[in-house]
Amino acid sequence: MKGLAKFFSLCFVLFFITGCLPDLGNNGDDFFESIKIVYPESFPDTNRVDEYHGVKVKDPYRWLEEDGPQTRKWIGAEQSITNQYLAKIPYREKLKKRLTELWNYERMGIPIKRGKYYYTFRNNGLQNQDVLFRSAKLYDEPEQVFNPNLLSPDGTTAVGYTKFSKDGSLAALQISDGGSDWQSIYLLDTDSGRLMEDTLRWVKFSEVAWHRDGFFYSRYPQPVGNELMSVNEFHQLYYHRVGTNQAEDELIFADRAHPRRNVRATTSNDERFLILSITESTSGNALYFQDLEDSNASFTPIVESFESDFVFVGNNGSNLLFLTNHKAPNWRLIQVTTRRPDERFWEEIIPESEDILKEVTFAGGKMLAHYLHNAASQVTIFDMQGKALERQTLPGIGTITGFSGAPDSEEAFFGFTSFLQPEEIFLLDLTNYKTELFKKPDWNFPADDYEVNQVWYESYDGTKIPMFVIYKKGLDIDGERPTLLYGYGGFDINIPPAFNVTRLNLFPMFLEQGGICAVASIRGGGEFGQKWHEAGMLRNKQKVFDDFQAAAEYLIANKYTKAAKLAIYGRSNGGLLVASCLLQRPDLYGAAVPAVGVLDMLRYQHFSIGWAWQSEYGAIEDEKMFDVLLSYSPLHNVVGGPYPATLITTADHDDRVAPAHSFKFAAALQAKQEAKAPILIRIDERSGHGGGKPTDKKIEEAADVLSFMFYNLKEKLE
Repeated sequence: MKGLAKFFSLCFVLFFITGCLPDLGNNGDDFFESIKIVYPESFPDTNRVDEYHGVKVKDPYRWLEEDGPQTRKWIGAEQSITNQYLAKIPYREKLKKRLTELWNYERMGIPIKRGKYYYTFRNNGLQNQDVLFRSAKLYDEPEQVFNPNLLSPDGTTAVGYTKFSKDGSLAALQISDGGSDWQSIYLLDTDSGRLMEDTLRWVKFSEVAWHRDGFFYSRYPQPVGNELMSVNEFHQLYYHRVGTNQAEDELIFADRAHPRRNVRATTSNDERFLILSITESTSGNALYFQDLEDSNASFTPIVESFESDFVFVGNNGSNLLFLTNHKAPNWRLIQVTTRRPDERFWEEIIPESEDILKEVTFAGGKMLAHYLHNAASQVTIFDMQGKALERQTLPGIGTITGFSGAPDSEEAFFGFTSFLQPEEIFLLDLTNYKTELFKKPDWNFPADDYEVNQVWYESYDGTKIPMFVIYKKGLDIDGERPTLLYGYGGFDINIPPAFNVTRLNLFPMFLEQGGICAVASIRGGGEFGQKWHEAGMLRNKQKVFDDFQAAAEYLIANKYTKAAKLAIYGRSNGGLLVASCLLQRPDLYGAAVPAVGVLDMLRYQHFSIGWAWQSEYGAIEDEKMFDVLLSYSPLHNVVGGPYPATLITTADHDDRVAPAHSFKFAAALQAKQEAKAPILIRIDERSGHGGGKPTDKKIEEAADVLSFMFYNLKEKLE
């Protein structure tokens, strides 16, 4: 092994001495000259073989799962190659400059009223993290309460989930470091703007449920070994009293018999009821409640199976209301009386409809119901008995980003966005249902010059799939346009017509270059309810890839683009989508970017929270599911061939999808590439799965991804 390491070091030195990365001019036929790449020696352990159900499977890159010296050397070499390659692309800095201009606009979140103040997070444009402000009156100049940009010099310490006490005097802030899912809860005194001494560690996947002089929260035991890779087990519920040490917190709930169950708690708005949600995976939950006014009360079960999803909405006196897909694939709202919580006594308040009921919010004695119609948002206002009062008019085809309101307040706020419009904030008067635009960002992009169309195409089995297609008005559709196709297809998550980080980073640049952007609403997602989700999970997973490849074929057949001009992009489960598709149909794509992807389908359950995804992907202990997983697992289906240009992205603090997925896939794909197209991996430092990433890192990553895509699609930028 030492000999191999010495050989590798020599190769690596020679790689730089010989200048394998030529200078590129901005003119002439050599503008897109291939950048020669010498990949690092991977040190494969060719003897590593695992046996599943009598099938022997090689895993030559298992060593890349370990944080050892060989892995670190491999990472360093790969990063050097990638950085050298991207630095040679002539217009990378131009793209970065334009991205910086696009990010540099003032934005704010949805206001929330607590006590005497309205609170909101704001960003002046290029701040790495959003800053908390408040004002006594809605239109007053706000005062700064807390600036998380002061927590770390590189901006990688981020505030995530925030929950205010009922009177607004305190805020529980879940703060993460370096992009990890691990959080520490700190208490903010909102009057002084100072953090208190209370510090709660090893928090992950937790709510904060205020009650009296403290709150309920969930955490894991302190991990043993590598905290970013170790399996997350024995999630427990605690009660923390403000001003005390974490060691004094009261254990409220723990399931010692089932280490791989997670628990989350919510309190009703009046803080009378504690609602407990127990999960075994990413879908389905058991449900319990406790009357906190009764000192003798214990947890009472409502549902003890994990077959359906139940989301607590609020209480109407002693009645609890839940959004559920139980016996309603498109979701409905039910009411459960705490006196008789058995299903026989449940009352349906808002029945299932043809559209998907995504969320319900209580405000002003009414219910604001957010629906999805063909993947776009609609809003209907109901009274507390479930009578429809008003269909709210929205600004266009787009997405509601959320509501805020209080049961005793006649005003509510909601955010609205579309593919080309950053989040606008609206004020809703619940006495007359009129809306008023409260805040519209001034964004440096001519959104009115572009149009969004929804088309429908046939997948391989004849199923009709919708897809949003965006391009400049009057664009000549000539089959030569650089096109970006985006998808996800999993976990009942819908990809709505919304303006988010992906849209901001990638879409405007494609559109400004006369290109086309497309978002396919493929099966496995939540666009059309539970049946749509189930049609793309477990043994049906291949249908997700078929839907995406059919979308690519549709774009090519209808002259939007051609294969050499088509780039595909997806994150997390979407990274699995992109990786599987580039392997199954390499002829369809000119460039592919599988980002933070789940790429080793035989070992995903061994890292952090991966075990919870078995309801979506299946477990290898099931022989039939093993066959399915092996059939599409990207790592195990790299057989060699002319693969498209591929940039794999991951991050060193990603404890949602371990970076080892991307490491192993990159090594395998580099070893089997038979074309000149590059296979590169980008490994972000002090970043995680995506949450809390500072603005400057978002811009850097986008500049790299866009440069790679445009260069390999042979685009000379205007």
